[in-house]
Amino acid sequence: MQEVRQALLQFDRAEIKKIVQAAIDAGLLPFDVINDGMAVAMGEVGKLFETGEYYLPELIMAGATMKDGMEILTPLLKAEGGLGATPKGKVILGTVKGDVHDIGKNLVKIMLEGSRFEVIDLGVDVEPDHFVQAVKEHGARLVAMSALLTTTTGGMKLTLQALEAAGLREQVKVMIGGAPISNEFANQIGAEGYAATAVGAVAEAQRLLRVD
Repeated sequence: MQEVRQALLQFDRAEIKKIVQAAIDAGLLPFDVINDGMAVAMGEVGKLFETGEYYLPELIMAGATMKDGMEILTPLLKAEGGLGATPKGKVILGTVKGDVHDIGKNLVKIMLEGSRFEVIDLGVDVEPDHFVQAVKEHGARLVAMSALLTTTTGGMKLTLQALEAAGLREQVKVMIGGAPISNEFANQIGAEGYAATAVGAVAEAQRLLRVD
């Protein structure tokens, strides 16, 4: 498993598929390759990012390397019926209505998936009703919204109101983030969670869903 972790930490996209396939051929379970290999490495990437040793390019490259490895594992998990059993929880993710910036959102997705959350990414410029529909369709317990523009932060409150109107507010937690967002703003609109960074979003998601 050390080889899997090392390949991811070195962003070795040329080797990660070979190493993952070799691990499977040696009898390791797909879940174990993710849990003991990739998730551990992504956790280390997160720590290096937090301490300033890694920057956004490294975070993106690590995520791309992980996705390459997952191309081998995802079909196996589906075949075993284990894809739905492995995630810590389902997260509906999107950038709010009127905002088309997605770098921060994509980083959050990378880190959440690397920490074994199932992420339903709605993309950018997402209407409040689209968040509501996704919660209904996927039975998610966490909605994560981002915004880069101050003028679009109102979309977060509108989404909370839409969830309330749909009778879903009691069953989902809401986490928000983005450059103009603060913990104070989260409290003001009634969101349970706030994260300033993609790494922080993982810790916050785990706290809100009460998982490790």
